[in-house]
Amino acid sequence: MNVIMKEEQVTITAEWTEVGSVSTLFNDSDRYSTVVNGVKIGLFLIEGKVYALDDICTHGNARLSEGEIYGFEIECPLHAGAFDVRDGKALCAPLTRNTRSHEVMQTEDRILVKVESK
Repeated sequence: MNVIMKEEQVTITAEWTEVGSVSTLFNDSDRYSTVVNGVKIGLFLIEGKVYALDDICTHGNARLSEGEIYGFEIECPLHAGAFDVRDGKALCAPLTRNTRSHEVMQTEDRILVKVESK
């Protein structure tokens, strides 16, 4: 599993932050980790669509983008709890809290994410 990490923002347009192109972000992986508005975000490419979640698990200090993807579920690499990438819903123990999901806009090859600061 390859996780590409990028700790910078590219372009800010009103409420949306452009994080890059699908072809660049997901060149050799189906997940990507970045920081938008000071929040660590995991991007997940599943069935041609990009989903965005807070990248830190609500149960422990682990990056979801380092977990395994099963269908629309991302498994936390620390304790194997799973979240639905479509809405951030916690799906099983030991998770007790959902994670935040973020709106994603795909315009041709570009990915923009709307993230509110915590």
